[in-house]
Amino acid sequence: MILSDKRILEEIDNGTIVIEPFDRKCLGTNSYDVHLGKYLATYKDKELDAKKHNEIEHFEIPEEGYVLQPGTLYLGVTLEYTETHGHVPFLEGKSSTGRLGIDIHATAGKGDVGFCNTWTLEISVAQPVRVYAGMPIGQLIYFVVEGDIETYYNSKGNAKYNNKTIRPVESMMWKNAF
Repeated sequence: MILSDKRILEEIDNGTIVIEPFDRKCLGTNSYDVHLGKYLATYKDKELDAKKHNEIEHFEIPEEGYVLQPGTLYLGVTLEYTETHGHVPFLEGKSSTGRLGIDIHATAGKGDVGFCNTWTLEISVAQPVRVYAGMPIGQLIYFVVEGDIETYYNSKGNAKYNNKTIRPVESMMWKNAF
């Protein structure tokens, strides 16, 4: 089941969902709109290697916006910091974003119970499009969890994305054993 607007507000009051900054106008019928933060990043190398640490270069979106180009993977970040202590958060693009040809995640739309951070976005575009810091970029949807949680994400010793950040984070695939 997906949480309704009233239920999201109840969970915020209970402290099981945290959204900072929170703006009531961003609450939809069953989702919460999130916005593009001011930082983007691209990988330094054009060829990426899943077994090595692929470094990224961060840059700030200027006031006049930044034109994203097809064929480049951009890492973005949400303006909002979130915590989810009793539900499974999913991040999806807004229809308005999709109609501009912007994909905000390649495969990583699901968060884990206990995820406490900003969301890194894997942004790609179908054609050149200018984006702006603070623009609506996606929406969070919260699902009910069936059963008890044994290990929350923020308490896992091997969790790769636990360090609080306001900048996009590169892939940590290289930390996996394979």
